[in-house]
Amino acid sequence: MKRLSVAALMLAAATLVAAPSAFAEKTLRITLQLPIKHHLGQNLLEFKKEVEKETGGSLKIEIYPSAQLYKDKEVPQAVSSGAIEMGVASITRFAGTIPAVDIFYVPFMFPTADKVRKATEPGSPIRGPLDEAILNTGARPLWWQAFGGAIILSKNEPIKRPEDMKGKKVRVFGKTLGEFVKAVGGAPVLMSGSKQFLAYQRGTVDAGMTGLTTIPSRKLYQVMDYVTLTNHADIEFLVLINEKVWQGLSEKERAVMQKAARRVEVDLRNKMGELEAEALEFARGKMKVVELSPEDLAAWKKATRSVVDTYIQNAGPLGRQLVEAANNL
Repeated sequence: MKRLSVAALMLAAATLVAAPSAFAEKTLRITLQLPIKHHLGQNLLEFKKEVEKETGGSLKIEIYPSAQLYKDKEVPQAVSSGAIEMGVASITRFAGTIPAVDIFYVPFMFPTADKVRKATEPGSPIRGPLDEAILNTGARPLWWQAFGGAIILSKNEPIKRPEDMKGKKVRVFGKTLGEFVKAVGGAPVLMSGSKQFLAYQRGTVDAGMTGLTTIPSRKLYQVMDYVTLTNHADIEFLVLINEKVWQGLSEKERAVMQKAARRVEVDLRNKMGELEAEALEFARGKMKVVELSPEDLAAWKKATRSVVDTYIQNAGPLGRQLVEAANNL
């Protein structure tokens, strides 16, 4: 009996010694507005896999896709306030407090993949000031997720020239994109990505802006007929972490997360051309694709030229700084 009692005491002591490691485990929740099968969701899964492996399970990453917890417009405040540890949001969701973030939605400001890559590099004259401004809100940009170029969807009739937009209600996902629509005679309707399908199905809007990769993932081909390849804006999403949560992590945990974040960011940026090509091939099998001639593209650029001035007026000195930096890339 005495030997059993000693063994029981030793077992209890061992349990108490082991207990702190169990309590040291931290869970970071990430809210995502898109389905997990979308490339942004797959990018998060890669991050989750690496972080959990490299921290030996001390950090657990939970992903909540398809706007289960927060709509995209709610994400910046949710992360900044600490209501959730991490979240993915379109960069334009910070336009209310930092209007300059809409530099990526100024028409044709970043018309090539090379210029987009230069603008989105960590510490670039474009990304550097924006990351710093966003951090001041209490949400730290951990990495940027490439989404691709903006295209226009329409129903019943194609949109090829700027005049084809006249009188149409158009779903947009940012203020500057709304200015684009106004410049060509349309009426912008600001709407979360998760509401697109029903809006198109019910005819709430006549047309909409989105990225090519959302056509298969959100099944937009079921409710829209035409895809116009304007590529008039670059769509960027940010993976954010609450700054207090970030500072509460150990030095090793932060290092692991930074390394994983950079790896998955570069990986996605490198895959973007292939992903868009696959989405376009899919769209060709389900919808009618409208490609622009050089004359068509010139007409769009001319019709929306005034938007850059509106952007600078709204974004102030930082906006002017970013436009100059973009022109010098």
